[in-house]
Amino acid sequence: MPRTASPATANPDLPATYEAALEELEQLVAQLDAGQLPLDQLLVRYQRGAALLSFCRDRLTAVENQIQVLEGQQPKPWDAA
Repeated sequence: MPRTASPATANPDLPATYEAALEELEQLVAQLDAGQLPLDQLLVRYQRGAALLSFCRDRLTAVENQIQVLEGQQPKPWDAA
Protein backbone atom coordinates (compact mmCIF):
# COMPACT_ATOMS: atom_id res chain seq x y z
CA MET A 1 0.00 0.00 0.00
CA PRO A 2 1.64 3.32 -1.02
CA ARG A 3 2.06 5.94 1.63
CA THR A 4 0.61 9.35 0.99
CA ALA A 5 2.54 12.48 1.79
CA SER A 6 1.91 13.97 5.19
CA PRO A 7 0.24 17.40 5.24
CA ALA A 8 3.55 19.01 6.15
CA THR A 9 5.36 17.46 3.18
CA ALA A 10 2.46 18.21 0.87
CA ASN A 11 2.72 21.89 1.80
CA PRO A 12 6.24 22.86 2.89
CA ASP A 13 4.91 26.13 4.31
CA LEU A 14 3.20 24.22 7.12
CA PRO A 15 5.02 23.18 10.30
CA ALA A 16 6.30 19.63 10.55
CA THR A 17 4.37 18.82 13.71
CA TYR A 18 1.01 19.44 15.33
CA GLU A 19 2.75 21.02 18.32
CA ALA A 20 4.67 23.50 16.15
CA ALA A 21 1.49 24.43 14.28
CA LEU A 22 -0.40 24.93 17.54
CA GLU A 23 2.35 27.14 18.95
CA GLU A 24 2.39 29.30 15.82
CA LEU A 25 -1.40 29.47 15.84
CA GLU A 26 -1.39 30.66 19.46
CA GLN A 27 1.12 33.39 18.54
CA LEU A 28 -1.04 34.49 15.61
CA VAL A 29 -4.13 34.67 17.80
CA ALA A 30 -2.25 36.85 20.28
CA GLN A 31 -1.15 39.17 17.47
CA LEU A 32 -4.68 39.40 16.10
CA ASP A 33 -6.15 40.00 19.55
CA ALA A 34 -3.68 42.80 20.21
CA GLY A 35 -5.29 44.82 17.42
CA GLN A 36 -2.03 46.58 16.53
CA LEU A 37 -1.58 45.26 12.98
CA PRO A 38 -2.46 47.09 9.75
CA LEU A 39 -5.46 45.72 7.88
CA ASP A 40 -3.44 44.01 5.13
CA GLN A 41 -1.31 42.18 7.71
CA LEU A 42 -4.41 41.18 9.63
CA LEU A 43 -5.71 39.47 6.51
CA VAL A 44 -2.39 37.68 5.85
CA ARG A 45 -2.17 36.47 9.44
CA TYR A 46 -5.83 35.41 9.44
CA GLN A 47 -5.22 33.34 6.30
CA ARG A 48 -2.14 31.75 7.87
CA GLY A 49 -4.15 31.00 10.99
CA ALA A 50 -6.87 29.34 8.91
CA ALA A 51 -4.25 27.15 7.21
CA LEU A 52 -2.71 26.20 10.57
CA LEU A 53 -6.14 25.43 12.03
CA SER A 54 -6.93 23.17 9.09
CA PHE A 55 -3.56 21.42 9.52
CA CYS A 56 -4.23 20.85 13.24
CA ARG A 57 -7.73 19.52 12.59
CA ASP A 58 -6.41 17.16 9.92
CA ARG A 59 -3.73 15.84 12.27
CA LEU A 60 -6.25 15.30 15.08
CA THR A 61 -8.61 13.49 12.72
CA ALA A 62 -5.76 11.25 11.55
CA VAL A 63 -4.89 10.39 15.15
CA GLU A 64 -8.54 9.70 16.02
CA ASN A 65 -8.83 7.41 13.00
CA GLN A 66 -5.67 5.54 13.99
CA ILE A 67 -6.98 5.10 17.54
CA GLN A 68 -10.21 3.63 16.16
CA VAL A 69 -8.20 1.19 14.04
CA LEU A 70 -6.11 0.18 17.04
CA GLU A 71 -9.26 -0.31 19.12
CA GLY A 72 -10.93 -2.46 16.48
CA GLN A 73 -13.27 0.29 15.23
CA GLN A 74 -14.89 0.50 18.65
CA PRO A 75 -14.03 3.84 20.31
CA LYS A 76 -13.66 3.40 24.04
CA PRO A 77 -14.93 6.07 26.44
CA TRP A 78 -12.41 8.08 28.40
CA ASP A 79 -12.38 7.29 32.11
CA ALA A 80 -13.67 10.17 34.19
CA ALA A 81 -11.22 9.30 36.99
